[in-house]
Amino acid sequence: MLYAAFCMTVTLTIYSFFVLREERLKRLKRRLAHITGSVESSLPALSEPAAEREGSLLRRLMFPVWKEFRRGFRRTMEERQVARIELRLLQAGQPFGMSPIDYRIAQLTLLVAIAGLSAFYATLLNAGFGISVLIVLVGFIIAIVLPGYYLKLKSKARCRLALKELPDVLDLLTVSLEAGLGFDAALSKLISKKEGVLAGEFRRCLEEIRLGKTRREALTGVKERLVLDELKVLISSILQAEKLGIGMVQVLRVQSHEVRERRKQRAEEEAMKAPIKMLFPLVLFIFPSLFIVLLGPAVIQIIETFSK
Repeated sequence: MLYAAFCMTVTLTIYSFFVLREERLKRLKRRLAHITGSVESSLPALSEPAAEREGSLLRRLMFPVWKEFRRGFRRTMEERQVARIELRLLQAGQPFGMSPIDYRIAQLTLLVAIAGLSAFYATLLNAGFGISVLIVLVGFIIAIVLPGYYLKLKSKARCRLALKELPDVLDLLTVSLEAGLGFDAALSKLISKKEGVLAGEFRRCLEEIRLGKTRREALTGVKERLVLDELKVLISSILQAEKLGIGMVQVLRVQSHEVRERRKQRAEEEAMKAPIKMLFPLVLFIFPSLFIVLLGPAVIQIIETFSK
């Protein structure tokens, strides 16, 4: 019964995150359809008051309360804290479409939920006071560490994908610039031909340039959202070439060669680490089996000889 309740709690928590994500995506699609003037924009469900009027009675009653709660919670957060959380979410690819306020609310909800579950299970186990406090403390620590650790894993995964995509992106940018396109047009060609982490970041960069940001600010934003040494060197080289008037094609060609050379060096480094990593399973699993197969019959004969 205890394990069934635990599994049910975890399942419902994960399901609630997916439901919130789907609702946010549907609302975003409705707004985009309204802006672009597509067929879906003529539906009455597009406007936000109409969306509030639709649905079940519970949703219509809870939506204004939730909206007011988010507004009040937003006033309790400092601008510096909001900016820091937003940067971490952008580095992680903004999982579940969360805003800084949603992330903070989810973090506090997870803290209360895990602490409550820890206290509940400690009560079910009839543990002593010291053990109960220890279980609740462990739950607190897990709830505090888990969201940040999840964002860190997502950031590392995005950086690995971006590093894998970087040589092809550089080649496409170089070819586009050699064909006579400007840098902004080359970025537009890149995002139309490729999909992935880097293409998405450069799409955001191009949109920021069109909205009035300078190229330096937009490219610096890409460098902040993807914590990758190779990308930092590339963007710094592009900005320096633009400032000094150096040919962009030559800079990109050099950067492409350096990125491929570093990838080759990383592959060689991993290949050199492989024998050391294989040593532990060899010693722990393969060598004992070989010794048993090779020396087993001889040991049995020796034992039988001395026993006579």
